[in-house]
Amino acid sequence: VQLQASGGGLVQAGGSLRLSCAASERTFSNYVMGWFRQAPGKERKFVGTISRSGDHTDYTDSVKGRFTISRDNSKNAVYLQMNSLKPEDTAVYFCAAGSQIGGVLYYSAASYNYWGQGTQVTVSS
Repeated sequence: VQLQASGGGLVQAGGSLRLSCAASERTFSNYVMGWFRQAPGKERKFVGTISRSGDHTDYTDSVKGRFTISRDNSKNAVYLQMNSLKPEDTAVYFCAAGSQIGGVLYYSAASYNYWGQGTQVTVSS
């Protein structure tokens, strides 16, 4: 599976961005999808995850109420809508696809088999 993330950019604090991740896989609906982010000098961290059907989502506490993950299986795409952005949201954002047996949502990077190249999000204060 090849994943292509896009939509990053520079935005002022309080602004919004929508990230997209396009997948090459026709059986996209077989994959749990996730978003992670990595700030300079820090480890990659979990942001959110969405189930294969899109019926279930979950997020790290710091983005709950501000970020929303959605997917369109007909378009082989997953999205991350980011509102009320803060400077601490600045990072490279990665989408990931997981096809482990079982599980509705995946929280660990180790559960994901495929990764996109990342897209830079910079939030200025």
